[in-house]
Amino acid sequence: MTNAEITPAPNFIRAIVEEDIKTGKWDGRVVTRFPPEPNGYLHIGHAKSICLNFGIALEYGGTCHLRFDDTNPTKEEAEYVQSIQEDVRWLGFDWGANIFYASDYFEQLYECAVRLIKKGKAYVCDLSPDQMREYRGTLTKPGKESPYRNRSAEENLDLFSRMRAGEFPDGSRVLRARIDMASGNINMRDPVMYRILRAHHHRTGDKWCIYPLYDFTHCVSDSLERITHSICTLEFEDHRPLYDWFLDELEVYHPQQIEFARLNLTYTVMSKRKLVELVDAGHVRGWDDPRMPTISGMRRRGYSPESIRRFCEVIGVAKRNSTVDAALLEHCVREDLNRKAPRVMSVLRPLRVVLVNYPENREEELEAINNPEDPAMGTRRVPFSRVIYIERDDFREDPPKQFYRLAPGREVRLRYAYYIKCVGVVKDEKSNEVIELHCTYDPETRGGSSPDGRKVKATLHWVSAAHALQAEVRLYESLFLTPTPGEQKGGDFKADINPNSLVVLNSCRVEPGLADAAPGDSYQFERQGYFCVDPDSSPTRLVFNRTATLRDTWAKIEKGLQRS
Repeated sequence: MTNAEITPAPNFIRAIVEEDIKTGKWDGRVVTRFPPEPNGYLHIGHAKSICLNFGIALEYGGTCHLRFDDTNPTKEEAEYVQSIQEDVRWLGFDWGANIFYASDYFEQLYECAVRLIKKGKAYVCDLSPDQMREYRGTLTKPGKESPYRNRSAEENLDLFSRMRAGEFPDGSRVLRARIDMASGNINMRDPVMYRILRAHHHRTGDKWCIYPLYDFTHCVSDSLERITHSICTLEFEDHRPLYDWFLDELEVYHPQQIEFARLNLTYTVMSKRKLVELVDAGHVRGWDDPRMPTISGMRRRGYSPESIRRFCEVIGVAKRNSTVDAALLEHCVREDLNRKAPRVMSVLRPLRVVLVNYPENREEELEAINNPEDPAMGTRRVPFSRVIYIERDDFREDPPKQFYRLAPGREVRLRYAYYIKCVGVVKDEKSNEVIELHCTYDPETRGGSSPDGRKVKATLHWVSAAHALQAEVRLYESLFLTPTPGEQKGGDFKADINPNSLVVLNSCRVEPGLADAAPGDSYQFERQGYFCVDPDSSPTRLVFNRTATLRDTWAKIEKGLQRS
């Protein structure tokens, strides 16, 4: 991806970077990093961080490291490492040779911990987890010092070495930083640096039985990689004093930590724990379910990387948390697909129509526009014959007011084809359901216009029954019914799951030109919305996911704001 593809907006982080470049603070270098934990799939919130970190580096001629914070082997898997790399690349970014793992630094981290022990700044503590919580204090009450806090450096070095050697049971001892149990910032009250944990690591195997915690690992890793701007989400603001303390006490290279507001989206949950619950309980089909806010789910749904990058640019970078309307994300998706998705005709709920005055053995090809937004995409030929399918909702036997589509005795236009008029209705004898329409066509209206100037109020899409391909179409809606899932249900976000978030239609009909459609290809189904080919699709079974409807809520909101 090139700089020309990004339209950066001013924000406080760019201002900091520009000032640092101007003053030569980092010798003109810009080195950022994206440090995900490989314990799940990335979601749209991570996309904001990816676009910011890689975007800043790209914009200012620097580099961005991809670093996996793999310090909790009980939750991490190689599958997640692979999926994260795929997501970052799909979004359009490349780390080049700069891929790192916190596990690369386990030996250096251990040595740093030893240095802090020798300085009297770290100690081995035997308190149980419950005791540590009790000793920690509260926001209004200072903590209490551990009875093990004043062990000698020699004793602590011996115990820490034996922890590494595996002499003690899991959870029996930890290494803690020796800072200030009376600090107003709870993060500074002798935080844990290492815990004993016998678990197989996806990269280091069984070499280690002690693992460092994030606050210690994060800052040392930044230092070792000579990061200039360590950009984090806002919840790490209270951790910054600890970040600085570790690096100052170690007397090593010291990057600058900068915090920005994380992304919150309506009708969505971002918590990885909640996303795991949805997957494990079978509420969705997996991490890449198109209803999930994961990058892989959005990719499968048909969102383009350009639309997600555009969304991240539009919402900007702020210092205060807020919630973004999901309609804005969908608006960015529609804007992108409107420009580049080919138009095709499909009928989701088919109703058979027989053109009684059209010759039985006749077939013809009509010219259709591929995308009116891009004339360079040209035209295509679509077959037409005596029997066609239209959308069931486009016919009413007893039409209400302001229903202008097909009804008995009424004339409408077929897109790119002819005017047709309904002259008969065939019903099922048992259910009384309409199963077929008989219509006449006007051969003088080929192409969709009348030489005598008469007008019709509706234009319908259609497909030729003899040529159409059968397809499965999956109609997706928001996974949740409320903007803030769980807020009104005692915190149970699953109580707000939308039972109609997925509707599967198995008897749809699409143009024959879609026979070669490949997974990931996007189309606008005329009058229906935007759809993409699902990975489940095959030459013998076409499967489409609805990416978005044509109705653009955010565009209407914007117009309303402009009028006001």
